[in-house]
Amino acid sequence: MNLRYKLFSGFILLIIIPLFLLGTITFFITFQLLEKKYSEQAEFSMRAMGHSIGYIFDEINKVTDSGIANNVFQQALYLPKDNVHHLVDIHKDTNLDSIEKSKLSGSTEGTNNEKESDYNNADYIRMIERQQNFRKLIYNHPSIGYAFLYNFRGYGESSIIPIFAKENFRAMPFEQFREHRVFEEVVNRKGEPLWLGPNEYPELTGYESVFTQIRVVKDLNTMKDLGISMVQMKNWDLDTFFNKFYSASQMDNTRFFIVNDDGLVFYDNEKKIAGSNISKYLSKPISLADGYSSYKDKFSDHESVISIYQMPKYNWHLVSVRDWNSISKEMVVYIKWVSVIMVICVLGAFLFNLLFMNRISKNIVRTVRFMRKVEDGDLSVRLDEEGNDELRLLSRGFNRLMDRVNSLIDQVKQEQGQKTSAEMRVLQAQIKPHFLFNTLESINVLAIQNEGRKVSQMVYRLGNILRISIQDKEEITVRQELEYLRSYLEIQKFRFEELFNFEIDVPEDLMNCMMQKLTLQPLVENCIQHAFDGITHTGWIRISAYADEERIYLTVEDNGMGMSNEQLIRFEYLQSEDTKSVTPQIEGTYNTERRGLGVRSVADRIRIQYGGRYGLYICSAPNCGTIIQCTIPRYEQGESQ
Repeated sequence: MNLRYKLFSGFILLIIIPLFLLGTITFFITFQLLEKKYSEQAEFSMRAMGHSIGYIFDEINKVTDSGIANNVFQQALYLPKDNVHHLVDIHKDTNLDSIEKSKLSGSTEGTNNEKESDYNNADYIRMIERQQNFRKLIYNHPSIGYAFLYNFRGYGESSIIPIFAKENFRAMPFEQFREHRVFEEVVNRKGEPLWLGPNEYPELTGYESVFTQIRVVKDLNTMKDLGISMVQMKNWDLDTFFNKFYSASQMDNTRFFIVNDDGLVFYDNEKKIAGSNISKYLSKPISLADGYSSYKDKFSDHESVISIYQMPKYNWHLVSVRDWNSISKEMVVYIKWVSVIMVICVLGAFLFNLLFMNRISKNIVRTVRFMRKVEDGDLSVRLDEEGNDELRLLSRGFNRLMDRVNSLIDQVKQEQGQKTSAEMRVLQAQIKPHFLFNTLESINVLAIQNEGRKVSQMVYRLGNILRISIQDKEEITVRQELEYLRSYLEIQKFRFEELFNFEIDVPEDLMNCMMQKLTLQPLVENCIQHAFDGITHTGWIRISAYADEERIYLTVEDNGMGMSNEQLIRFEYLQSEDTKSVTPQIEGTYNTERRGLGVRSVADRIRIQYGGRYGLYICSAPNCGTIIQCTIPRYEQGESQ
């Protein structure tokens, strides 16, 4: 994978994704902590509210406790029907003096039984005094809207004794009440008050939004059940309490409900769903367990936190519904700011990656690309030295390294050139003594045979050969090389007149091309010395040439003995990759055997001078002659190779 993609992938995997995961985890943890903290705060508030609401109902309990303790309810239950109605009628007048005057005037007007009237008047006065005190106590609680008694000793309408009048309400007859499930529950409580919520039993308490207290009235002396009191409380105190609670706690977007175990709403501080079941407004059934619980749910299609607290002593549940948006709005603002900061950080990271990491990766990739060019042999590449940091030092170091490499390569080339020149001089030195030795040996033989004319001709030809050999040139024209070769062949012809014939066939357009001197002579010498050794027929040597646009192909062909495969193997050469020089494959053949010494020298000279594309190619078989092809570049004097 490209380094730039690796860096970008690492940037995404190690920076962007961890930041995203961190933000996501922080978001969920933050909101879970927020929900937990709100639940703890709501629990504390709802416990306090539950005790405060219980205190409101306890005040009504104290009022009815006072009525029972003062025998007000008991005496009302003991009075005859007519006296009871008279007692109820005077509730409109709260002045005791006016009541006494009314009763005294009524007693003086009677004409039948004065003692009985005086006794009744005294009972009335005491009863009225207690009633007046009780009524004063009730008037201190304006939330009490209605109160009456069920008399266990009464029959029909006489069994219902009203204490407070209430319009548009008719109490359930006592005979029906005795059959109601509430009656048995009230009796079993043995004087403990039972509270009924609004709309819980509308046939008994009516359809108004009131709470109803029902309790048994006992004779305090005999503890005998005399009747049942029923007191209804309006929601004024609850409304006042919640209004004060709202202003004190700033519980905006929060609704409070009082519900029973079935989820029936007794009280709604916004007075919208009282009398209905709260489960209809929730997405899942409400869990009305003991103690306190809190969870998130949708209320009227709004995400909300539902907190439930069981009120002690009343088996009711105080439910608060707080809109989640109102709880989390400050946290949402915080999260938004955090998100904005994270986005800025991510953009900064991308900008850093774009401006710095991308620059670093581009420089590294460019350096690697230039190094690959160097591997391919282009040593002229250089990096632009940009910036003032380590990348500039890297580019400068690369350029200095390439300068040093080029300097070393030039030095090696110079040393290699000197080495090559020395090797060529050594090879030429190997050829010259070998040729001179053979020629002088031939002249010596002719001199011994007293062949003066032939000696003269041979000396003339030898002079031509030496004239070309001693020239301080490594390359001569093909024409000069052929003149040198003709002189050499004529000298050999003097020595071996009947041994061979020769033929030279080279096109005129190749005569001015350049080639190394003493290239063809060793090849021809090899034919004379070795190819014709032991033959019974006349040998012949043919020198020919042809060319294409880039190369000249010189061929030396004979009809001599030829060579076996073992002999050909000795002429195979391996090219060294380090020095580009040519070395023999079989050790010892170069110096231990003279046969082929000239051929190897020519091959080495050509390969050293022109490269591995040029050289000698030998084709031979036993008794079939030999063909040696010499391949050299085609160029004339003044042209580049």
